[in-house]
Amino acid sequence: MLLRVIGEETGETYDFSGINGDGGDGGGIAAGKEIIAFADALLGTDDAALDAARVALRAVVGDEGLVDAAGVAASFNGIDRIADATGIPLEDAKQELSQDLRTELNIDAYAAARV
Repeated sequence: MLLRVIGEETGETYDFSGINGDGGDGGGIAAGKEIIAFADALLGTDDAALDAARVALRAVVGDEGLVDAAGVAASFNGIDRIADATGIPLEDAKQELSQDLRTELNIDAYAAARV
């Protein structure tokens, strides 16, 4: 949701359809394909895929970019787990702002969204 709001302010457009698919063209984000592959590998169980995704992302964004990407992924993973574990509901304002994106990505079909 944050990226969409930033895009509205900067005039940039992003394609979020790759979130639930194969990553497409990276959503119009610099290094998007590599970031999506890295995120997918982080959530998977294939160590070789994670190594390959890490090398590919590092080649595009450098050491600092790789560290930033890993940090952001870890933070969001932790925040999401805490929110799910404690049953924190999505605030009404955020629910309204994100309704079209959640529908487009079928996010409400996820098990955690139904709880």
